[in-house]
Amino acid sequence: MKQELAQIALVVDDYDEALQFYTRKLHFTLIEDTVLSATKRWVVVAPPGATGCRLLLAKAANDLQKSRVGNQTGGRVFLFLHTDDFWRDYQQLVENQVVFVRGPSREAYGTVAVFEDLYGNLWDLIGPA
Repeated sequence: MKQELAQIALVVDDYDEALQFYTRKLHFTLIEDTVLSATKRWVVVAPPGATGCRLLLAKAANDLQKSRVGNQTGGRVFLFLHTDDFWRDYQQLVENQVVFVRGPSREAYGTVAVFEDLYGNLWDLIGPA
């Protein structure tokens, strides 16, 4: 048996501002942007060169979902972005004015820094050891 995570839904306030952040600041690739109705789109992005899991940018549709935007995990790091060149990508994110809440540190598993997306969700940028 083989299974894999294909997509993770990330609740956002606005499709276009989320898409702009992920494609311009993080340089993710737009995989799909399909209009489903007057208020709903299917927007999928992925890190450059990725062949695995993707992000579905899902606009909050009600008050409960809106309350989760930016805090889907209660303040814990939510997503883990691995890179083949930590310092290149760290510098690029800094230049793109991505907010880092913890600077780079060496850990047993590699080099890591924690940044926020445009809504405050926490991400680990990791250069594996």
